[in-house]
Amino acid sequence: MTRFNRIKEITIGVLGILLSIVMIADTEFGYLTVTVLLSVMLIVYGLKCLAFYVTMARCMVGGQQMLYIGVIVLDLGLFTLTMLDVPKAYVMLYLLLGNAFTGLVSVLRGLEARRMSGAHWRVKLIQGIFFILVSVTCGIFVRSANILVYVFCAQLIYTSVMRIISASRQTAIVYVQ
Repeated sequence: MTRFNRIKEITIGVLGILLSIVMIADTEFGYLTVTVLLSVMLIVYGLKCLAFYVTMARCMVGGQQMLYIGVIVLDLGLFTLTMLDVPKAYVMLYLLLGNAFTGLVSVLRGLEARRMSGAHWRVKLIQGIFFILVSVTCGIFVRSANILVYVFCAQLIYTSVMRIISASRQTAIVYVQ
């Protein structure tokens, strides 16, 4: 990781923590912010996948999958942006499904890294369990907007701290002789 990437990741992490503190302080503003942030993140990720497809993945084996992922995620992001006026339970269900899927993938990646004698399998496993617990919490309190903001802020703080930690780690440099 280059020095610029480290500074960028640490800055994004600190901004995420500050934003979550502001959202916790004002929960009514927090619901609107959660909905807008969720949609912006999905739109940016969808555009990133589409750009990757156009530049590189169309020439790769299985690259068409990036096109499908980009179109679907971009569509979900635009759909979420239109959900500002709908009941808060739908946004909570959206968050629930996203966290459940992310947690399941992280748990499976952690178990696979353990089988392959990976170095950081515990971190991936704990991260997956955290996201599954977040989705269970969303399922229990599906009607509460305040819980939506608190759950999203907890997730944002956790993700920001993990960004800062991963940016602070030393990366291994492999030299070919």
